[in-house]
Amino acid sequence: MFHEEQLICKENTPRIETPRLILRRFEERDEQAILRIFGNGTVNTFLPMFLLKNTEEAREYLYKRYLSFYEEEAVGWRYAVCLREDDVPFGYVGIGEGESHDTGWGMLPDFWGHGYITEAARAMVDRAKTDGLPFLTATHDRNNPRSGRVMQRLGMTYCYSYVEQWQPKDFPVVFRMYQLNLNGQHPVYGKYKEMYPENFVETPDPAEQVNAFPLDKIRLYGRMER
Repeated sequence: MFHEEQLICKENTPRIETPRLILRRFEERDEQAILRIFGNGTVNTFLPMFLLKNTEEAREYLYKRYLSFYEEEAVGWRYAVCLREDDVPFGYVGIGEGESHDTGWGMLPDFWGHGYITEAARAMVDRAKTDGLPFLTATHDRNNPRSGRVMQRLGMTYCYSYVEQWQPKDFPVVFRMYQLNLNGQHPVYGKYKEMYPENFVETPDPAEQVNAFPLDKIRLYGRMER
């Protein structure tokens, strides 16, 4: 049985550097980067939000999602992902503050295919393990196996799938739930099963599948680049 717990970090979104990347907090100067990322139609396909349309919306989203979050107690991480050579955000990774320790990421399509998100997420996961986080979960839309492969490369294990009436876009989506135990052994996080009665285990394991479609009568779009 899981109890309500939060990720209490030593620091809210501490800076992390890898051989190619900088993971840092979003800053006020990143307004246009926010618009490029969250105003991109391809990225938005797998996001639980509508496209940002202009600078004003980007400024508001930057403050509500990131800048105000950094002022709070260190209960989660929300990173901008940048190349070391220019320090301009082209994506994001994060770990949520809730009991699921939900992990997510997204990236502009021009940067796909170079392993950047895997590199960024792995660095973040390593830091979370060092800080004592017990486990991570992550979910991806079944129509977005690219994100599932990132989860697999991080060493996460597929646990089950569930159908959610996805908001605010309001259509049903099949999500696959993965888990990675970082410190000790922990039972499979089962809250999504409690919340969504239509749940099941796919066979064969999605890790062994290249594509696992279609699902009749379900419109498949989804969550983060995830």
